[in-house]
Amino acid sequence: MSEGAGRPEGRAGQGPDAASNDQVLQLDSFEVQVVPITQQLRPFLHELTVSVRWPHRDSDLDFLIRQGEGYLALDEIGRPVGSAMHFPMGKDFALLGMMVTPPRLQARGGGRFLLRTIMRDCAGRDMRLNATRSGYRLYREEGFLDVGKVWQHQGLVGEVPVPDPLPGVEIRQITPQDRAAIEAMDAHAYGADRGPILAALMQAGHGLIALCAGQPCGFALVRQFGKGQVIGPLVAEDERMAVAMTARLLDGGRGSFMRMDTPFPGTGLRAFLTASGMTQFDTVTEMRVGPQRRAETGTVTFALAAHSLG
Repeated sequence: MSEGAGRPEGRAGQGPDAASNDQVLQLDSFEVQVVPITQQLRPFLHELTVSVRWPHRDSDLDFLIRQGEGYLALDEIGRPVGSAMHFPMGKDFALLGMMVTPPRLQARGGGRFLLRTIMRDCAGRDMRLNATRSGYRLYREEGFLDVGKVWQHQGLVGEVPVPDPLPGVEIRQITPQDRAAIEAMDAHAYGADRGPILAALMQAGHGLIALCAGQPCGFALVRQFGKGQVIGPLVAEDERMAVAMTARLLDGGRGSFMRMDTPFPGTGLRAFLTASGMTQFDTVTEMRVGPQRRAETGTVTFALAAHSLG
């Protein structure tokens, strides 16, 4: 918890920031108060992420709270014991994330309660999430279907291999005038309109755009996150283009810690990341409720913005 942050006075959820739609979950001999996540409650969310060894900094959590909505579960003396959020994208889609359910809550059904609360809020929308091993069974039981694996690569960037040249492809820095083209490519690749989130990501960092015969055919963003920087989203027409943009971004980050989460099943990009010092750290399973919306042809997604943003 950050310095100077206090817990709600008296019963959890009854302080000045408590919302009128707080919910109560009875877990064995103690009650859990479920309250909407606000910027003022970010220290509690940070306390949760630290407990499960997630690398999120305060500024990372502030960014996510601004983009989404969700809930914190607080026990009777105001300690955080769980969280869940959703990030609306367009009128008919949402990404579920920040599902933090330590064993104490998970074993008593708290994770399921929070998930069902979020799913109720997203009624009428298709949904997607990235499941850790500990949450996978719960999501299957609640109707989520597998989309595919996401490989998390991270590490200190060393010597970056020089990729093969791409004749006819120009890669340059993104400018504000590229925003419409980036949003169009991302909407096709991602399967939903996340224009406001993309705008926030572009403001938070910088990136590259690829042009094929003068027409936009890919982009990659990079920003500060966790222990260093994260590359994503990255959208491209093929894996060679994805590698070329990644190489440019890694070349500027030699000696620093970088991360990429890729859902692409090919091995070329992952081999390139490993050769650059970013070895595979973990995997999660992307899951969905509703049709498969991620593109498999044209511009496709090679790197996620974050597990909680897709």
